Amino acid sequence: MTLTKKDAKAIVMIVISALCYSFAMKAFVNAGNLFPAGFAGISTLISRSLSTFANIEIPFGVLYFLLNVGPTVMVYHYVGKRFTIYSVLQYTLTSVFTEILPVFPLTDDLLLIAVFGGIVGGFAVSVALMADASTGGMDFIAIFFSNRFNKETWSYVMMVNAVILVIAGLLFSWEQSLYSIIYQFCSNQTVKTLHKRYKLKSLFIVTTEPEKVSEAVFKTCRHGITKLNAEGMYSREEKSLLYMTANDYQVRDIVKSIKQADPKVFITIMKSDQIVGNYYQVPFD
Repeated sequence: MTLTKKDAKAIVMIVISALCYSFAMKAFVNAGNLFPAGFAGISTLISRSLSTFANIEIPFGVLYFLLNVGPTVMVYHYVGKRFTIYSVLQYTLTSVFTEILPVFPLTDDLLLIAVFGGIVGGFAVSVALMADASTGGMDFIAIFFSNRFNKETWSYVMMVNAVILVIAGLLFSWEQSLYSIIYQFCSNQTVKTLHKRYKLKSLFIVTTEPEKVSEAVFKTCRHGITKLNAEGMYSREEKSLLYMTANDYQVRDIVKSIKQADPKVFITIMKSDQIVGNYYQVPFD
């Protein structure tokens, strides 16, 4: 794999993501005895259970790394080599940074710990996703199914996390478990807000230059366009209505290219919850 400027930028983002995630673990999760989402939560639950009930000390970083091996193999075969390598780098650095950084509580208020810890943790996950990587674990599984079905799966991941919190509440403290719900909710909402790969938008384009507009779009992205004949009811001018669906992060470039092709174009942009049928999703490398 040849290292490019894009790769260098991605690696920097992955390092930042790992540092932020480790910071969230040490300054918020460990300080408040919370249970984060996904494999980090499972690792925390196993580590604390072994320490409390069996006097066996296994570092969080070791468990977190080992639990990610299985999902890594799954994603490698179905998503992409570069994506998998970046993700391995991310969760490996997270495992290392989490063991190096000391626990340093910023506040004793559990509500503040849960809210801001969730935001920082969600930001760390989002930065990794923006670099075409992930934090491993449940992110791997969520991205795998999102990539196959073109639908966000973070809400389903939240259900799995609820099971972790119930077990944590039974074994340890319901107070920490309930505050962990707030932590996970804030983290989940942060990811849903910042990560746009699987958010879809429908564009309705009214133009008198359908060929120019379509050509401009095709130079920007690989999505099909449906053309319908239309008529302006006020001007009685013949027009064309072009309909297409694109990922949220592509819309800005698409609109810019369309306006360059037809400055008088009229565009309506709407959110699409789900699509059924053939839709080109830009693959992970």
